[in-house]
Amino acid sequence: QVQLVESGGRLVQAGGSLRLSCAASTHSFYNYAMGWIRQAPGKEREVVAAISRSDGITTYYTDSVKGRFTISRDNAQNTVYLQMNSLQPEDTAVYYCTASVYIGTITGGSPIYWGQGTQVTVSS
Repeated sequence: QVQLVESGGRLVQAGGSLRLSCAASTHSFYNYAMGWIRQAPGKEREVVAAISRSDGITTYYTDSVKGRFTISRDNAQNTVYLQMNSLQPEDTAVYYCTASVYIGTITGGSPIYWGQGTQVTVSS
């Protein structure tokens, strides 16, 4: 069982930046691929970014965030981050931290473990 706790979500103006953090309660964090999935009101869930297990050499970004968001991981701290720059109102959503053994499970939208979510609101 892996518990995930997100932090960092808040209200920010368009053009601003935020860094989301997700702390994982597991002794084998390096064995898990990690990702961020968001859901905006009235919209379907969207896989925002994902990073492969171990050294995180493989990353994935949905097209709308490429060049603006960066996912990274710190295996020593059992933490995954999402650096979000040039935020736009359409980035407003609840952001969920997720984990699975395989990155493909996350990019396919069906990760095994989910956090409780953190709200990101971008004002215009």
